[in-house]
Amino acid sequence: MIQFKSELGEISVSSAVFSNITGMAATNCFGVKGMAYRSMTDGLVHLLRREAMSKGVSITYHDDNSISIELHIVVENGVNLPAVCRSIMNEVRYVVTKNTGVQVRAVDVCVDSMIL
Repeated sequence: MIQFKSELGEISVSSAVFSNITGMAATNCFGVKGMAYRSMTDGLVHLLRREAMSKGVSITYHDDNSISIELHIVVENGVNLPAVCRSIMNEVRYVVTKNTGVQVRAVDVCVDSMIL
């Protein structure tokens, strides 16, 4: 959780906020089918529904009030993976910073599956 303090009070931003913003930004990019989640019970990769997108995102907090984001995605067959991942990195960094004011130190994109 990141906290902003001023003379007027304090604002706390939870991981759920960053996860939801990240999931929405990533799934709006071309070639992304959705967020992915690897099940611990069977080891299979599952495509997440829109209401559960945050399961595919991991947020790491740093001492300087910046964050690092790791997200897992499922892509469409035939897309240029480096181009799609670069697009996601830029979009997530921009949207998270714009909506929360928090500096994003790193965005790591893991492509877990490709849908034919």
